[in-house]
Amino acid sequence: MSQRVLTTESGAPVADNQNSATAGAGGPLLIQDQHLLEKLARFNRERIPERVVHARGSGAYGYFEVTDDVTGFTRADFLSEVGRRTETFVRFSTVADSLGGADAVRDPRGFALKFYTNDGNYDLVGNNTPVFFIKDPLKFPDFIHSQKRDPFTGRQEPDNVWDFWAHSPESTHQITWLMGDRGIPASYRHMNGFGSHTYRWTNAQGEAFFVKYHFRTNQGVRSLSAEQGAEQVGKDANSHQTDLLQAIERGVNPSWTLHVQVMPAAEAADYRFNPFDVTKVWPHADYPLQRVGRLVLDRNPDNVFAEVEQAAFSPNNFVPGIGPSPDKMLQGRLFAYADAQRYRLGVNHTQLPVNAPRAATVDHYGRDGLHATRYGSRQDKNYEPNSYAGPAQTGQALAAPLAVDGWTGTHEAPAHTKDDDFFQAGELYRLMSADEKDRLVANIAGGLSQVTRDDVIEKNLAHFHAADADYGRRVEEAVRALRED
Repeated sequence: MSQRVLTTESGAPVADNQNSATAGAGGPLLIQDQHLLEKLARFNRERIPERVVHARGSGAYGYFEVTDDVTGFTRADFLSEVGRRTETFVRFSTVADSLGGADAVRDPRGFALKFYTNDGNYDLVGNNTPVFFIKDPLKFPDFIHSQKRDPFTGRQEPDNVWDFWAHSPESTHQITWLMGDRGIPASYRHMNGFGSHTYRWTNAQGEAFFVKYHFRTNQGVRSLSAEQGAEQVGKDANSHQTDLLQAIERGVNPSWTLHVQVMPAAEAADYRFNPFDVTKVWPHADYPLQRVGRLVLDRNPDNVFAEVEQAAFSPNNFVPGIGPSPDKMLQGRLFAYADAQRYRLGVNHTQLPVNAPRAATVDHYGRDGLHATRYGSRQDKNYEPNSYAGPAQTGQALAAPLAVDGWTGTHEAPAHTKDDDFFQAGELYRLMSADEKDRLVANIAGGLSQVTRDDVIEKNLAHFHAADADYGRRVEEAVRALRED
């Protein structure tokens, strides 16, 4: 095999990649050394802004295969027949830490999927928990600021974490998930994934249904204790990345079974709690899981930066038959996710290979901008309507319309009969075994006992008491014991 020739970025061959050009054998460097300047300038610009949240991530390609008929609920083409396969890319991530953070830490995990469908890309952006800490996107920047590094101390502060939670009683349910046994997954392969939000499906007859997505791992759920997680971080900070990469390289392809809960749209208004509140789950007794298909990951990315770091997801990327619900957090994310990618990657980030549609034709009037690679032919116009046979609208809505009424303004969500912040957290606690309760209490007390303000501790304890009397009593006693030591 002949030796490949090293070139500059403009394609010119490089004569010497070991020595910079100088004025004489021992003289200063020359500004005319184009190869040196290009190499240093590129190096200075190698990094792009990391994600504010979900910065630390891993990804893989695979496929989604339909196993059950769901055409009664949605007209989405990629779900239209049993046996249909759609190429996918999945990105897993921690939430709060930076790009250089460790994998085996107590934190929710992002579970983001990109389906490369015939109707364009469909992005489903969720977590490994079915609920979240807050229900209104207006609070999201404050929530994340409380969980990330303090601007003065430069580290995550228990005072900040628990102070925000003390003033956000709706967080109690998610705290119970996070501090429980599933707070540190053993690997990305051994955790479930959820759409978390409520979405809206529309069938061919125009009937609307609200749905929740559940991806159940076929490897079985496995988690780490706080001690095991700390040990794993010390051994390999990249443990989840290592596990996913090596499993797929060995041909041990991880898979998940997708189920959905389906609520007829007419039932939402009178349900006993707000079905669009992301801090709550729908009981399976009310809306049982219905199997849809199987997600399989079978190919690792060739380049982590190009395909994982530059992967861009937006829950606003829908396809015909699927649309949003009135979930406030989802509504906020419809803007925020795509806007974050425009900032990080530029307005043309959808043209990057990992983000570009693979089974659909892209045809729109967007032009120019940083890194534009799509220009069209000489005859193509960049405006609409036009007289030159340019692409035109279909007139067919992606999803069924949603009726709205009332006055504009900053409203609290309308109250349902079971709309409280603590009932489901108590239900989750009462489902746990004695050993699970012991570990949950120990994990909460370990963090809450480090808080320096008594009033913040008392406010948080009141939330656990409201969820379940035994839950509150045990956390209070554990916190007191740790503070007296």
